[in-house]
Amino acid sequence: MRTGYDVTTVRTAERELMAKVPPGALMQRAAAGLAATCAGLLGRVYGARVVLLVGSGDNGGDALYAGARLARRGAKVGAVLLAPDRAHPEGLAAFTRAGGRVADDPFEVLAVADLVLDGITGIGGHGGLRPDAVPLARAARGSNALVVAVDLPSGVDADTGEVAGEALRADVTVTFGAYKPGLLIDPAQEYAGVVHLVPIGLDLPSVPAVEALQHTDVADLLPAPAAESDKYRRGVVGVVAGSGRYPGAAVLAVAGALRGGAGAVRYVGPGGDAVIARFPETLVSDGSPDQAGRVQAWVVGPGLGEGPGVAEVLASDVPVLVDADGLRGLDPDAVRARPAATLLTPHAGEAAALLGVPRAQVEAERLASVRELAARFGATVLLKGSTTLIADAEGPVRVNATGTPWLATAGSGDVLSGLAGSLLATGLPARDAASAAAYLHGLAGRHAAQGAPTSAYAVAEALPEAWRDIAGASAER
Repeated sequence: MRTGYDVTTVRTAERELMAKVPPGALMQRAAAGLAATCAGLLGRVYGARVVLLVGSGDNGGDALYAGARLARRGAKVGAVLLAPDRAHPEGLAAFTRAGGRVADDPFEVLAVADLVLDGITGIGGHGGLRPDAVPLARAARGSNALVVAVDLPSGVDADTGEVAGEALRADVTVTFGAYKPGLLIDPAQEYAGVVHLVPIGLDLPSVPAVEALQHTDVADLLPAPAAESDKYRRGVVGVVAGSGRYPGAAVLAVAGALRGGAGAVRYVGPGGDAVIARFPETLVSDGSPDQAGRVQAWVVGPGLGEGPGVAEVLASDVPVLVDADGLRGLDPDAVRARPAATLLTPHAGEAAALLGVPRAQVEAERLASVRELAARFGATVLLKGSTTLIADAEGPVRVNATGTPWLATAGSGDVLSGLAGSLLATGLPARDAASAAAYLHGLAGRHAAQGAPTSAYAVAEALPEAWRDIAGASAER
């Protein structure tokens, strides 16, 4: 599992460690890891042209010390000092002793660089790049050089993942001690490129700000039938979805539900004929949800339009997943009053409507938005996006990035809803059901697409393959 810690926590851990080690030792550890990563990216260090973009403070110091190490290995290293009077003095002295040079013409050295180290702002930056840094950032990005961010791409917010102004997009980010939330959450995550973590010995709390599950973590969550299991013991999930206008939503939600580990799927709605035609094993009812038979979880909303079912499902005493049309006008008090867990799965537009804010605000402030939704509704919330976020009232926000842009296709979210609802019916807590579903769904999207356009039904068909991949990771431990 990858864990991300906010700036205050990281800096507290750094201060505690610095009190125990010789002065400058922590920065040297960071610089050594940074220089080693850069050397690996360059392949041949001797004669390589490296440019450091150096801001004030410790971030610039990390860049200068790393530049010194590369210069001692024969690289031609130039430093562009954005604040010469506030450059890290010891780092600058070490850099010049090693043969590094302060650049007279920043744009000239950037034009021919093989690698650029972005040490402009680091984790303390807020609100985008300062105006004087913008031309340099554009020149670096417009060159043929690899751009390597020092700890964090300059111009992004370390704690929230927000990008409030112009930022320098990196090919690689070398972060120290711990992942920062902004490296895992969009839109900042898109600026980070490939992230390398350099351990520097920090003693961090057991509970992070955010966490990202990996194969083995998800494998531990997935249900497996026992020898004495039957379809009812494995859980039954009810699906209220589809309408005369959108019968396909019912088919896709059921497709996801059938592949989510539950023993049976009950379908309620006007799409029964379409569902039975594709999935004859489905238990179909044309009455109301409370007449369909016992279930261990409900999914309501995909393609429902103005159809009934939301109020009846919310009145039940089992976990409920609410998606799509079911989210329209959802009453926070009604959700908070439920005796069982509720999982909401909005995309950015639906989240904006629930919060009463513009969609652009949700897209820019994804972490704050998912936390606010979870608090307002007293529910677990899965906020869809290129990095999916899962939040509830307790624990760190979970981040999932297994997807592919090809998942942005009609009906994909219906499959996810059915899948997550099925995992709820197996007995997984809402937080774990949402996390495992997002991970499986994203992985299935990769299998289905393989770099080309795909369909929501193909994603559903690829879910068993994704499940086997994850189960295989557990077996190899």
